Parts: sequence; structure tokens; C-alpha cells
Amino acid sequence: MTDDLTVRPAIPGAEDPSRRRLWRDVSGPALLAGLVCVAVSFSGPLVVVLAAAAAGRLDAGHTASWIWAVAIGSGATGFGLSWWTRTPVVTAWSTPGAALLVTSLGHYPYQEAVGAYLVSAVAVTLFGVTGWFGRLIAAVPEGIVHAMLAGILFSFGTGIFGAVHGAPVLVVGSFAVFLLAKRLAPRYAVVIALVVGGVLAATTVGLRLHPGVGGPTVPVLTVPAFSWSALVGLALPLTIVTLASQNAPGLGVMRAFGYRPDDRLLIGATGAASVLLAPFGSPGVNLAAITAAICSGPEAHPDPRRRYIAGMSSGALYVLVGSFGGVLVGLFTGLPKELVAVIAGVALLASLQNSLAAALAPEPGRDAAVVTLLAAASGATLLGIGSAFWGLLFGLATHAILTARRTPTEPGSHRTAGP
Repeated sequence: MTDDLTVRPAIPGAEDPSRRRLWRDVSGPALLAGLVCVAVSFSGPLVVVLAAAAAGRLDAGHTASWIWAVAIGSGATGFGLSWWTRTPVVTAWSTPGAALLVTSLGHYPYQEAVGAYLVSAVAVTLFGVTGWFGRLIAAVPEGIVHAMLAGILFSFGTGIFGAVHGAPVLVVGSFAVFLLAKRLAPRYAVVIALVVGGVLAATTVGLRLHPGVGGPTVPVLTVPAFSWSALVGLALPLTIVTLASQNAPGLGVMRAFGYRPDDRLLIGATGAASVLLAPFGSPGVNLAAITAAICSGPEAHPDPRRRYIAGMSSGALYVLVGSFGGVLVGLFTGLPKELVAVIAGVALLASLQNSLAAALAPEPGRDAAVVTLLAAASGATLLGIGSAFWGLLFGLATHAILTARRTPTEPGSHRTAGP
């Protein structure tokens, strides 16, 4: 059986008979992977968005429009790009970007903030379509890419056991069922764990699923305004965070699973969507990293060429949630955090295992891979940029220092024959 880390899907746009057999590629695990992806997004990062909206003193209408814009943008780009490229492309909003807005959005009039969103989106689009950003990412050694992914996923693995204290019966029971199902029915192990986990949650900690106001979300159009203070204070850091903390790890995750992402297409498309949705309150749509691993790993499907269905599934669900956010956002945010932790953790176990094996297997470059892993797993944030980027940067610095050629005058630069 071919290792999924070495499989190379068809080049995007090439003639592929499988395009006429899309329905044959649909599978339960792939559809579930999309559901888990959306559940993870709306049960965690959405809280940061709501905090940023509160910090900016946005009313309910503008807050709902913000959620609508990022959900529709993520869904439309994820669904369309997954279908077109036949690879699991998962897009989302920037959680580090939302965290940045928590501390800065309240300092600017909302119209100027929207103008900053628009400028940032144009800048990201230019970096994408010109290929500048892709060339930088392509130069990163494979071992460092795998180590960065392992660092990103590490907290999800430990999160399974960290949640035991809050709901021991739910977490231990769900994990035990996952292991049993992994042995007897591996393709449906995550599905079975989710179902059993839901039952255990309902009978122990409770399921607080309270649908909100019914009806479709009504987006609010805001005419952008521009100021130098907002461009420097919002647009510039948002651009850096989007490229460094989201798109760089996003491309790295796809490469780690053996795909060849077309950086110009993916970043260009998400950037263009961000331009269109900025007037409705979207700070930006970008490639996902953590949730992308859920849809790109073997749990989504054993065959890497059929995992694009997971990307399409998550995209369709994002659009559904965004369109009826008042009803469905309450359902996702009502899931117990312990249930989300254990299901996300077990869904990413195989991906973490593969990434660790690929990062640490080759002896050359292992030091750089370990540094990358430790820095990315640290969760440290510096200058508003997350640990995934710093892991990548420290790993590259380690690689450069340890592999730099010594000058002939340096001690130890010559080798003598014999012992």
C-alpha cells in the first residue's frame, strides 16, 4: 500500500476521469471529518471572534454579519478549491487575527477597520498570485514542515488527557470506544467515538444545545474608510499574521500529507474572497492548518485521492452555518469542551503519528526538526504571530547554522584519512 505522505494527486486542472465520478468518492468518514472540522472551528475560535466584536463595540447585526462573512467565505473557497484541485483544501478565518483585533479593534472607527481589512486582503492576494510567498515556503526542508505540523497537532493529542479532569467518564469512555472501534472498524472509529461521546455527554455533563434566533443571517454592508493609523495599526499586522500564522502553516500541512498545493491559486482565491467580503465585516479568509489536518489525514479516508470530499464537506457545512448562524452557531458552541477535545484529539492521532515519524526518521536535519517541533508545540506568541511560524523560523535558523559550510581556515574543516 502506498504511503499517503508520498502520494501526489493529479495536477489541478488536468483532465481527470474521476471528475465524472465524484459521487463514488463520497464516504462516511470524509463527511464526518468535515463535520468535526466545523465543530472544532465554531466551538473554539468563534469565541475569539465574539470577544473581538465585543471589544470593537459592534452591535448584534454587525457581529452576525462578521460571522456570516467569514463562514460563507471559508465555505465557498474550501468547497470550490477542494472540488477543483481534488485535494482537501480547508479554509477558515484567522484566529490569531481575531485575537489581534481583541486588543486593537476598539481604537478605530468601524469604517476605518473595514478599510484596513480591505487593504490587507489586497496585499495578501498580491503575495499569493505573484508566487512570492509560495517560493519562500517551497524552500523549507520537508523534515521541518513535518515537525511544524507535529507541533501544531501536539496540543490536541495532550488535550484528550487534559480534559479527563473535567469529565472523566465522557473522555475515558469515548477514548476507550475509539480504541476498540479502531481495532474492529478503523474507518468508522471517529464516527463511533462521536456518537458514544454524545450519549455519554448527555448522561453526564449534559448537552447545552440551545438554537438561537431562526431565519437566515442578514449581512450588513459597511462602506470602508481609510486612515494611516488604521493601515499601520490594523492592515499591516493583519497581513503579517495571515501570511505567517495561517497561510504558511496551511501550505505546510498540505505538503506534509503529500499534496502539492498550488500556492498562487489557493492564496489568490482566499485573498480575492477576503476582498469581496471585507465590506461585510470579514477581517480575512485564509488557509487553515489545524482543521486542515483533520480533513487531510488517513482518518478522513485511507486513499489520499478521496480526501477532497472532506474539504467539500466542511465547506458546505460552513456555508450552512453561516447562512443560518442564529440557529446553528448555538448548537456548535453548546457542545461540551471535553467532547470537542477528545473527538478532535482522536481524529488527529494518525496525523500526529505520521508527522512525527516523517520529521524524525532521517538523521540529517533531525536537530532542526526537534527545534521546530518544540517551538511550534510551545504555544508561544510573539509580536501577535503564533508559535507555528516561530517554530518554522527557529527550525530554519537551526538548519542554516548546523549545515553551513565551514571555511578552509576553520578548525575541523578538513578531514584526514584514517581514524
